[in-house]
Amino acid sequence: MSGHSKWATTKHKKAVIDAKRGKLFAKLIKNVEVAARLGGGDISGNPTLYDAIQKAKKSSVPNDNIDRAVKRGSGAESGGADYETIMYEAYGPAGVAILIECLTDNRNRSASDVRVAVTRNGGTMADVGSVQRLFARKGVVTVPKVSGGKEISEDEVLEAALEVGLEEVSDSGDEWEALSDPNDVVEVRKAIEAAGLDYDSSEVQFVASFGQSVDSVDVASKIFRIIDALEDSDDVQNVYTNVDLTPEVAAALEDED
Repeated sequence: MSGHSKWATTKHKKAVIDAKRGKLFAKLIKNVEVAARLGGGDISGNPTLYDAIQKAKKSSVPNDNIDRAVKRGSGAESGGADYETIMYEAYGPAGVAILIECLTDNRNRSASDVRVAVTRNGGTMADVGSVQRLFARKGVVTVPKVSGGKEISEDEVLEAALEVGLEEVSDSGDEWEALSDPNDVVEVRKAIEAAGLDYDSSEVQFVASFGQSVDSVDVASKIFRIIDALEDSDDVQNVYTNVDLTPEVAAALEDED
C-alpha cells in the first residue's frame, strides 16, 4: 500500500505543477466520455460518470468541454470514439512493478507507445499477468488533510464511512486515501460527503499489495523517467507502481523539484 500512496502523492503533485495540463485535461475528458458511453449521460443514474465529472471539475477542466464529452459518450452528439481499456505490464529498475492502463481506439499505437516508453528508459516489458497479480482493484476516495482551513483527521474519515464498506485509510502525504472494495466506492464517497468532508477524487484503481523498497536516488529517478515517458502517451490513462521510496530518497527527490 505504501508504494501506491507515495506514488499517488507524487502523481498528484506532478499533475498540478508540471506543464502537462493539456494532456491531463484530455485524459479526464476521455474518462467522462467513456463513462457516459457505458452508463448513459444522466449522472443521477450513473455514479461513475458523476465521479468522472467531479474529478474533471476539480482539475479545472472547462464545463463546456465536460458537457460535450457527455454528449459524445451518450450519443447525443456525434464524434465519439470507440475506446477500449488495455492493460500492459512492465518492470523497472530494482524489480519495481509497473502496471499501465490504456484507454485507446488504436491497439497498435498504444502497444508501440508503451513499449518504446518502457524499453528506452531502462525498463522491460513483462509477461501477461506477472505484474497484475501484484495489484488489487480497490475503490479509492482521496480526502485532503486540510480543507477550508480545517484539518481533517484519519479518525474522521474512518467514522464517516466505516459502516458502508470502508476497509482502511492510508496516509498519502497531503491526502487520506479511503480504500474499499470497488463495489463500495460510491457508498464510501457518499458517506464522506454526508459527513461534510471534502474529497478530491473517487474512482476504482489498482493498489499494490506490497511495496518494493527503493533506497537509491539514481534508481528512483530512472523509475520516474519511465513513468513520465508513459504518461506522455495520449493513450495511457493511469500508471500504477509498487515503488516504495525510503524517506531519505523521497526527501532528496523533493529537493530536486
